[in-house]
Order: sequence, then structure tokens, then C-alpha cells
Amino acid sequence: MELESVLLLMMFATLFGALMLGYPVAFTLAGISILFALLAIGIGEVFEMPVGVLDLDYLALFPERIFGIMLNDVLLAVPLFIAMGAFLEKSKVAEDLLNAMAQLLRNVRGGLGMSITVVGALLAASTGIVGAAVVTMGLLSLPTLLKRGYDPAFAAGSICAAGTLGQIIPPSIVLVLLTDQLSGAWQQAQRQMGVFSVDALTVGDLFAGALLPGLGLVILYLIYQASVAFFHPEKAPPYQPRDDLVPEFGGLFRAFFPPIILILTVLGSILTGVATPTEAAAVGATGAILLAGIRFERKFRGPAAYGLLAFMALLVISFSHESRPGMPVLILAGLLSLVFAYGFWRSLLATRRANILQQVLTATVRISTMVFVILMGATLFSLVFRGFGGDILVADFLTELAGGPVMAIIVVMMVMFLLGFFLDFIEITFVVVPIVAPVLMVMGFDPIWLGIMMAINLQTSFLTPPFGFALFYLRSVAPPEVTTKHLYKGVVPFVAIQVLALGLLALFPALATWLPGVIFGG
Repeated sequence: MELESVLLLMMFATLFGALMLGYPVAFTLAGISILFALLAIGIGEVFEMPVGVLDLDYLALFPERIFGIMLNDVLLAVPLFIAMGAFLEKSKVAEDLLNAMAQLLRNVRGGLGMSITVVGALLAASTGIVGAAVVTMGLLSLPTLLKRGYDPAFAAGSICAAGTLGQIIPPSIVLVLLTDQLSGAWQQAQRQMGVFSVDALTVGDLFAGALLPGLGLVILYLIYQASVAFFHPEKAPPYQPRDDLVPEFGGLFRAFFPPIILILTVLGSILTGVATPTEAAAVGATGAILLAGIRFERKFRGPAAYGLLAFMALLVISFSHESRPGMPVLILAGLLSLVFAYGFWRSLLATRRANILQQVLTATVRISTMVFVILMGATLFSLVFRGFGGDILVADFLTELAGGPVMAIIVVMMVMFLLGFFLDFIEITFVVVPIVAPVLMVMGFDPIWLGIMMAINLQTSFLTPPFGFALFYLRSVAPPEVTTKHLYKGVVPFVAIQVLALGLLALFPALATWLPGVIFGG
């Protein structure tokens, strides 16, 4: 075995060991990269090699890569989507949705458990933050489910699985990060195939590709929950409705209308091409602030509501005028802008008085910083990996497998699935995807289909023991009678459902590629 390969294997082993010991991911990636780069340089100096073990030109690319991250417009959507989700989570959207779904499904066997999945899907499309969704639904619904006689494992598994839907249902931070990594891999793959008129892979492509698989996953969850309620009624007993839970149209409208309008506005602007993902994320964050202003203090509701209406009217005007509008439209837009600005300012005051503005901003900065610092560490790790010839080693390994491209994609999916037991989706996205994606794309796999396969696979990392983050989130708010054993037992069927979804998507790639082709003409 060549010296470069030995150093490469040692680097991966050291990285995995350091992560298992609990060292911070970003600094572990960067520190081990520098350590092995210096080791390679030292070996070259000691043995006076005419050609060094590591080409230092790779390390010289690091500042340029960091500058490229800073200029990446797609990544600007990440903090904006995080802020949007945090404002909606603090404005009690989940609580209203859960109450509304409990009313709608009160006569359905296992309806409370199924309502969690439906609410999880709506929260996924409006917030996209797994931790917030799991913790919120755990606090609001888990005590109620246990009180109604639900099996603790089934109840805990339903909450964890529903909370992770934000990873596949757009707008999803995972899909934004995957787009950033896959777009570069797709351009690299096209150049290797001799295609110099490079097609771009956009966030809209993955958002459109994820819609049908995401909704399909929700349906599979509901089928499983309905089956458990039918065949094992002791695990999901029928709910005895009370008179005080008779559906009231006004309450249902207030619960469902705001998040659905926000979802349609954000996704619709991206999929119709009238806004970039970053612009749509800004629209979503602004709408979430106005919704928060409406909900918190009565005296702020009027200005915030008028500001929201003015904001929606401005969006309609901007979406419907491709050319320069006339003077009456400009005057109307100016007046609406004043109303919107006043409502937005009063909404910010409302969130500040409710003591959530600082919480939201702190959470946004903390999560965004974590993502970008890990990205920088992974960038340095990727450069050292390529400097050791790791990309060539991986390409040779995958292309020489006996089963050809089919076996290659199976191996990659299995590796990502197993890594999900120990690593977070961000580490897998930034470390593994840039290594394997170009090779798979050169083999002929569609980039949109590949991205959605990886997204569903990454979603399982939130559920797989022992380090599934959804398990940790729910464990932190679960009552004492719900044990860790209940959590592990409860998520196993949902992990199996996600593996089934992967298999169905592998057999029917059109589930991911059909809608982007219809919308974008691909």
C-alpha cells in the first residue's frame, strides 16, 4: 500500500476516533487536516523525497474556498430560514396546529398520533428546524398521548419521526446545504464527461424533487400509524371526544391559514422562478416576524395585521409585474411599503416585549455559526483528502465494484446510513458528499435523484441510536415514565419506513425527477 493511502486511512481513523470522544466537529476536521498535512510534509523532508507526499498547492486553495463560501448566495438562505423557523416556533404555531388537528381527528382511531405526523409535515414546511419541532411537540403532545393510554414507545417514535420531516420537506436546510455541495460536484462531473456547457443545479431543483418523496414519506408514516391503531388498539386507543373539542371554524382557520400561506409564498416564489431561495427565505423570515407580532400582544395585532396584508399585496404586485409598472402602481406600492414598514416595526417591538427577539437572534447566530464553521473545517479536510489522492482512490474503488453503478450506489447509501448512527447530517453532507457525488454522477446518476436519495438517508441520522439528535431532543423534555429504551424501540419502525422509502425512490426515480422536469422544463 502506498504511503498516501496509509496516511489517508490513518486520517479517517483519527477523525472518527476524535468524534467518538466528543471533540467539536469543526475544529476536529480542521485540526486533523492540518496535523496530517504537516506530517506528510515532515515525512517528505526526512526522507528527502523529490516529490512530496502532499502537494502544498492544495492547501493554498483554502483561502479561495473560504472566500467562495462568503460569496455564496445560496448559503445566505440558511440563517434566514433558521430565523423564520425560530420566529414561528416561538409564536406558538405548533401549539395551535396540534389543537386544531386534535379537533379534526378526534373521532379517528389513533387520530392523536396521526395528527402529530400531519402537524410535523406542516411544521417541516414552515420551520424546517428539527430540534424546535421535536421539543415543541414533545412538550405539547407527549403528556396528552400518555394520558390517553398510548404506548410510550409508539408515542415517542411518532413524535421523533414527525419532527425529522423538516429534513426532506422543503424549505429544508438540509436541501440547501446539499445543493451547495452537489452543484459543485455536478459541474465537476460534467467537465470530466467532456461537457463544458455546464448545467447548474439549483435549490429549486431539489425543493421540487423533494416534494413528492416528502409527501410520500408522510403517507407511509400515516399508514403505519393507522395499522398500529387497527391491529393493536391497546397501543393507540380510540379517543373519546369531549364537547369542548367540537371543531370551531374560526379557530381552525386561524391555526391553518397563516402557516399555509407562508409555505405557499416561500415555496411558490422559488418554484415559479420569481425569487431566488435567498430572496424567498427573506420573505419567509419577514412574514414570520409579522405573524409573531400578530400573536403576542393585543395592541400590536392591528398594525402587524395591516403590515402583513400590505406585505402580501406588495408580493403580489412584484410577482405580477415583469416589466416596469406604471405610476399609479408605483404610488400604491409606496403607500403599501409605508404600512408594511410600520407594521414590521411594531411587530419587532412586540417580539422584543415578549422577550423572544433576543432568543431568536441568538439561536439563529448560534446555529448558523455552527453550520459555517463546520463547512470551513470540512473544506480544509476535503483539500487534504484530495491532496493525498483520496478522490482517485474512492473513484477507483466505486468504479471497480463487481455490480457496477448499481452496487456503487448501494455501497454509498449503506455507508451514509451507517455513518448516521454516529455523525450528524452536517458532517456527512460536508465530508462524504463531495467525495462520492462526482463519481456517482459520472456513472450516470441524475443529480436531483441522487440529492433526494441522500436527503432521505441523512434524515435517518436523526433517528438512529445511539446519537440520533431527535432522540436527544425528546429525551430532554420527556416525562420520567418514557425511558431511553422506549425511544429506541419506538423509532425502529420509522427508520425501517425511511429505508423502504429509499428503496421505492431507487425503483421509481421519477418520484424525484418528474416534478422538476414539469416545473423547470428539465
